[in-house]
Amino acid sequence: MEEVAVVENKKVILKNYVDGIPAETDMEVKIGDTIELKAPKGSSCFLVKNLYLSCDPYMRGRMRDFHGSYLPPFLPGQRIEGFGLARVIDSDDPNYTPGELICGITGWEEYSLLRSSNELQLRKIQLDDAIPLSYHLGLLGMAGFTAYAGFYEICSPKKGESVFVSAASGAVGQLVGQLAKLNGCYVVGSAGSKQKVDLLKNKLGFDEAFNYKEEADLDAALKRYFPEGINIYFDNVGGSMLDAALLNMKVHGRIALCGMVSLQSLSSSSQGINNLYNAIPKRVRLEGFLQSDYVHIFPQFLEHVKGYYKEGKIVYIEDMSEGLDLAPAALVGLFSGKNVGKQVVRVAKE
Repeated sequence: MEEVAVVENKKVILKNYVDGIPAETDMEVKIGDTIELKAPKGSSCFLVKNLYLSCDPYMRGRMRDFHGSYLPPFLPGQRIEGFGLARVIDSDDPNYTPGELICGITGWEEYSLLRSSNELQLRKIQLDDAIPLSYHLGLLGMAGFTAYAGFYEICSPKKGESVFVSAASGAVGQLVGQLAKLNGCYVVGSAGSKQKVDLLKNKLGFDEAFNYKEEADLDAALKRYFPEGINIYFDNVGGSMLDAALLNMKVHGRIALCGMVSLQSLSSSSQGINNLYNAIPKRVRLEGFLQSDYVHIFPQFLEHVKGYYKEGKIVYIEDMSEGLDLAPAALVGLFSGKNVGKQVVRVAKE
């Protein structure tokens, strides 16, 4: 009988349910668990070595004891999971062969045993020297696709329109702004530091950008940059920024509701929207969306965005943390804006 290697499998577990913004202490890097480097016969599973993990704001919603969402909560004491990029090591699933690179939902651990029937949004990755591997989690992954589907399917942009993007240097916002520029729009972004504002204007090609922390009056700030009003608001933050945008929309404006990262709590009654009345006379459409509703256009997205990237028409900014030990801090940092660009954790070097 062949000897099966058994290795330690470091993992990040959720210690307890969280209602507000998660802290590093709500998670724990656990060592001592072991795993066989083999997919059990008859299991239809395949074993992967995780290379990169994606930190995304939606994961916070899975840290609370709430079962009415589109994804079930994590379980206290168990590993957390999210989008990742991994290499197949062993397989009992005929669709996956050792050596292949896959992207999809995986565990926050060094090795994961996955079953493709578990709705993991799995896809195979072809190596391309022109594109960094980790970009399959950002630019060419869930974040990039959220930007693409939200901008084209929800916002229906037309050339010459005025576009406002909040959290504009983040994983999603940075691509929305660049797609809007390629579409011939006037684009303004908001972010939370001078460094991010400089990036928006000098590296990402936004027409204008401002630091919302320096604005005493967000309505006045938007009137300064959009004296004629806003056609499209791509909203990643909700709260007072959404309220200010509602005062500045043009007739038949569109608001894509992508994220509400400003909310302190996802379950208790949080800050309401005060200016919603304005949506009536302006006939504004507000629509929430999930990227998973649009998977049928994923191939088109990949083709377009890969092409833009290779032609130098778009750039992408990534914030890389080294090692699984730093994963809890990397995830928590999203909620205070510590990350500059798409936050990724490198678990292992190939």
